Amino acid sequence: MSTLSRLLRVRLRKVKLRKLRSIKWLAGVIFITFGWYVIDHAPSNEVAWVTGLLLFTIYLFVFEIVNVDEAAITIMVLLGVSSLLAPSMGLEQGLVDTQHLFDGFSSNAVISIIAVMIIGAGLDKTGIMSKLAVFILRIGGTTESRIIPIISGTVGIISSFMQNVGAAALFLPVVSRISARSGLPMSRLLMPMGFTAILGGTVTMVGSSPLILLNDLILASNVALPEEQQMQTWGLFSVTPIGLALIVTGILYFVLAGKFVLPAVSAESSTAVTGSSKYLQEVYGIDYMLFEVNVPADSPLVGQVLNDIESINKIRVIAVKAAGAGMRASRGDISRDVDIGPNSALGILCSPEHLKDFVDKYGLTIQKGLRVFSEVLSSAQAGIAEIVIPPGSALIGKSALDVWMRKTYGLAMVALHRDGETMFEGEKIREMPFESGDTILAHTTWRALAHLERDRNFVIVTSEYPREETRPNKVFWAAIFFSLALFLVLFTDLRLSVALMVGAIGMVISGVLKIEEAYQSVSWGTVFLLASLIPLGLAVETSGTAKWIAEQTLLVVGGMPIWVIQAAVALLATFFTLVMSNVGATVLLVPLAVNIAIGAGASPAIFALTVALAASNSFILPTHQVNALIKGPGGYGVPDFMKAGGVMSLLFIVVMLIVMNIVY
Repeated sequence: MSTLSRLLRVRLRKVKLRKLRSIKWLAGVIFITFGWYVIDHAPSNEVAWVTGLLLFTIYLFVFEIVNVDEAAITIMVLLGVSSLLAPSMGLEQGLVDTQHLFDGFSSNAVISIIAVMIIGAGLDKTGIMSKLAVFILRIGGTTESRIIPIISGTVGIISSFMQNVGAAALFLPVVSRISARSGLPMSRLLMPMGFTAILGGTVTMVGSSPLILLNDLILASNVALPEEQQMQTWGLFSVTPIGLALIVTGILYFVLAGKFVLPAVSAESSTAVTGSSKYLQEVYGIDYMLFEVNVPADSPLVGQVLNDIESINKIRVIAVKAAGAGMRASRGDISRDVDIGPNSALGILCSPEHLKDFVDKYGLTIQKGLRVFSEVLSSAQAGIAEIVIPPGSALIGKSALDVWMRKTYGLAMVALHRDGETMFEGEKIREMPFESGDTILAHTTWRALAHLERDRNFVIVTSEYPREETRPNKVFWAAIFFSLALFLVLFTDLRLSVALMVGAIGMVISGVLKIEEAYQSVSWGTVFLLASLIPLGLAVETSGTAKWIAEQTLLVVGGMPIWVIQAAVALLATFFTLVMSNVGATVLLVPLAVNIAIGAGASPAIFALTVALAASNSFILPTHQVNALIKGPGGYGVPDFMKAGGVMSLLFIVVMLIVMNIVY
């Protein structure tokens, strides 16, 4: 890439950042102005303060001023502090009783989500996903019109019993393997899989966070309702007819219209053999090879550290053997501060052109093949892997240098693929803060890569490599405890969280998962997000804020037919879901929908369900966790999501409302 191109790209990024900052400032002014107007017209001080916090929450979520879980925790703390500042705020008491401020962490919804994540990790640990890939290929062949329904249908059913982003993450390596063996581009398979994973969350009441949360929100709303208006909670399969109809709609949409709405990126296929030079060249334009060089005692390279020589020479040193010392080639023992001694050997990954320049510059000698590093750098021990930074990763906003990636994780990053563009060593890729959906190309040992498969900061796309053995001998126990949890949910009155936790702890005591693996399988950011927002929903409901906003909404749509009002609620939930978390949208809108339904003479339970279902209608932008996850590996841009997701969103609302009104 030319110097001019790099300068132009850097300038464009700076312009985008400036525009984004300007938009955030402008939006802040608009939110403050609107908030001041609303607070001035609020019927009470309590409603005014809750409304202000509500607008502040939406602003933090929409413009990602901080991480969504950080924003939620901040709001929870502010609600608690309000009890201390109540007199100066013109209130008799705090907005939320501090004795119940942290009840969300022990709520039925939060414990259920933790259990579902652990159960999903247990099923994956038995190797069921790999067997599934083989089965899909055997019955689906290599035809897109057959493989898409099989993959999408399978993911849809699986995601009905676990978090949809978890199902998508589990199937990303499966789709990668199918793409490699069938020759179909990943861009033609990942979006149908991802969209159906989202749709699968509508099949059961444990398929997505909003539906898990819904019954708790209904019970919270019942506290403020007279007995005759109180709602019944929904059963596990109450939403199944709607969810199945949505899955079928999604599959038919991509089978019939896929050739028109799906991008055909021919280079998007996965490796049949990990680290295949042909694959890396076709997909990312990488022509890197492994070399071993010797450093003479009089070379100017002696005494320098890796950080001083790699980027400027466009090489990556992945192994070092100093004279009379041990080998440095794995996680924890090689990093950018390793110095180069006399008569040492270096394992280098780079293009032949850059190697020649490097050798000539420092007077090095090239070995014929690998000698010192023949074992540690063999294809059986190490290679180049594709790794995606998923939503919620702790690495987002940090660079490879910030986290000492090579030393901490054993990843020697050689390329970064972002927004359809691949950047290489020498372009300061290790200084760039990671973004959700980034694809990292890194040289690593297979042992380190297997370790990272248990790290929720990464999603490993590379699927075929010598790895730590799964536990296929535990399939029986995994099936037993999954079935037991399902039986308890379906046929007993045991609380959902307790029933699911039976399956989760069963995975541990039976040896399917180690307790450390169970802890690692939980997305704690999601847990804190959900638990921290529950007090805000309680404040919105008990303060009368939800009722007041509902009354204002009814002034606009109150005279219209009930199905029009219901459609308006669904559209409102869809909009909120696109710009903030689906959990946040559900917590904020369910109390509002309940009050709108009561004011319009409709069923509040159905309106609450409308919000929870519409919270999954997130296809137009890559803001949903699943969309952010598949964006990089699929090579998708925002226009691709808008093109395919726009029609899908419309179909979702139409099918959902039709089936809901038929069934209920």
